[in-house]
Amino acid sequence: MARYIAFLRAVNVGGRVVKMDELKQIFSMPGIKNISTYIQSGNVVFDATGEKEGIKEKIEKKLLKSLGYEVIVFLKTFDEVRTIIKEAPYTEDEIAENALHVIMLSGKPDIEGLKFVQDTIAPLEQIKVRGTEAYFLCPKKGFGNARIGKVNLEKKLQVRTTTRNWATMNKILGLE
Repeated sequence: MARYIAFLRAVNVGGRVVKMDELKQIFSMPGIKNISTYIQSGNVVFDATGEKEGIKEKIEKKLLKSLGYEVIVFLKTFDEVRTIIKEAPYTEDEIAENALHVIMLSGKPDIEGLKFVQDTIAPLEQIKVRGTEAYFLCPKKGFGNARIGKVNLEKKLQVRTTTRNWATMNKILGLE
């Protein structure tokens, strides 16, 4: 049995409100135990048996059936989240002085699209990719106004995405 975090895309944004108790109920299925949620942005922690991709597909099917719309699941182990944090391409000072966001990608991003995004964002904004994560650094209180929000990131990178701020990523590790 392994411990996972499901980072859900498009939960509690755009008028699609899902109560955390409802999410726990949706995740209650054979092979999944010890379910808990963290904040309202669609983070579900649980233990599961079976192959990771099969677990992800089972959860996505149940979410579609229960909610009536597609929810993309980015399924990570705690070791994978630790690696995401460890491999952040910015110094502790840069992170402390700015706002860092982890953008999880469903696959490797399109190189030309990434170059376009890097050329489009503001001078004080940076995006760097490590594997299937993009690290977006911007001035504090700047994410809502960041130019990256004006770019259709999924279209340019040709992948699905979900974003969490640095504090959330670190706090989730405490749920292990």
